[in-house]
Order: sequence, then C-alpha cells, then structure tokens
Amino acid sequence: MLNEVASGVLVHESEFIKSNTTVVQGRGGVLLIDPGITGTEMAHLASDLRERDQTVVAGFSTHPDWDHVLWHESFGDVPRYGTARNAAAMNELRAKADWKEQAVEMLPPEYVDDIPLDLLGVITGLPADATEIPWDGPRIRIIEHQGHSTGHAALVIEEQRVLVAGDMLSDILVPFLDFAALDPIGDYLAGLQLFEDLAGAVDVVIPGHGSVGTAADVLARIQLDRLYLRDLDTGVATEDYRVGPSAPIDWLADVHEWHLQRLAEKRANAGS
Repeated sequence: MLNEVASGVLVHESEFIKSNTTVVQGRGGVLLIDPGITGTEMAHLASDLRERDQTVVAGFSTHPDWDHVLWHESFGDVPRYGTARNAAAMNELRAKADWKEQAVEMLPPEYVDDIPLDLLGVITGLPADATEIPWDGPRIRIIEHQGHSTGHAALVIEEQRVLVAGDMLSDILVPFLDFAALDPIGDYLAGLQLFEDLAGAVDVVIPGHGSVGTAADVLARIQLDRLYLRDLDTGVATEDYRVGPSAPIDWLADVHEWHLQRLAEKRANAGS
C-alpha cells in the first residue's frame, strides 16, 4: 500500500524490517528510491503505480547493501542511479563469476525464494561531484557521506521538505557501522552532523527501515544515535531501547554485541 507523506511523495513499507520504498512524482512519471524487498511486493508496487497512471522513469539506490539495490522487471528498463562509490561496489560484486551465490548468502532465508537477483546492483554511478538526481521532477539533492557504508547517500526533496535518510535515522535499528572504514564511529557522527545541519529545511524524514517521522523526529533520532555511539565508543552499557529487553527486533542485541567485538578487534589491530 502506498501512503502519501508529503505532496507527491509516497512510501511503501515492506514487511521485511519495515523497509521503505520512496516514490517521488515527477512531470513524466515517478522516481523509485530503494525499491524492494520481495519480487511479490515489487510487482504489487508496479501494479499500484499503473492504477495511478504513473510510469517509472528512474530509480535511485541510496547505498550498496543488498536490500537497497533491488529492482523488478515490471518497473521497466530505466536509469537506476547511485553514487559513484555505490556503483563501483556493485560492479565489483557483479564481476565475480559466483556473484549470485555470494548474494544469496546475504539474503534472509525466509525470503530468498522471492527476491529477484538478475537486476540486483545494476546501478549507473553519478559523477563524484553530482549534487542532485538528473531527472524531470522536483529537485532532489544528494548528500553523500560515509557513515553507514561506502557511497551512502541521503536525499533531500527540497520543495516537499523531505529527507530520505537511507539506512540512518531509524527508530527501530541502531546505527550499523562500516568496519571497513578507518574511523567507523567518526564517519557515522559526521553523517549525523550533516543531518543536523539539514534539520531546519525538512518536515518529514523517511528512514530506510522504520517509521516515517516529523521534523522533531529528525533531531530526536540524531540524539538517540549519538548517545548509542557514545556508549559503543566508551564501552558503557547502553540504555538504547532498540537493543534492550523490549527491542522491536530481537536480533539487534546480537548486532550490538557484534559491534562491541568488531570495535575491540579494530582497536587491537591498530595498537599492534
């Protein structure tokens, strides 16, 4: 089901970790941001758009995690944009002879039979200095940063005052760090600062996973994530509800422990 969250901006929520697909209406059709998750859901989304007399004219992938680089043939053969780093990561994966086997290993077992892989990661990288999506619709600024993954991008739909946050600013997921980076926590904090700088220009935030929020939620979620990262950095037992006894997803406590382990390993390696 599509829900309008701002004029000409609609969201479809998947049953998989409350994943959000954002639909932006342009003059000749719609832009799909991070469509997914299952083939069944994407086919239904395409059908919903046809019923609204809307044609898909472009796509955008916020970052190279598998659940943000999906596509369905019913959306059509249209440009699917991403940052240059995002596209490079996907090209590297797809160049491997066994890339589909590697992709399958990343998928949740309960969904693996209904996630189409043929078009996974077919991304057109925008120039490294690109500041907006090239399409015939509302101006959408690209805010690239390295907080969650290489080539991660948030989007600001300026006229509608909407922030599409990629895999950040979630009310159900703690920050997931990129441990391939030299400074995973520092990179994430820098991304949060970019969002804080934008906060006065947005009324709606759409996270990759979780509930659509208001302008007040942007600042509240930034603070929540900063506190979590502080606890992670110092090793203090966190009180973040997203990994506590009442966590909205039961395996997030394991993610938190994994974060602590990886940080300890990274610091030990740096010390040696």
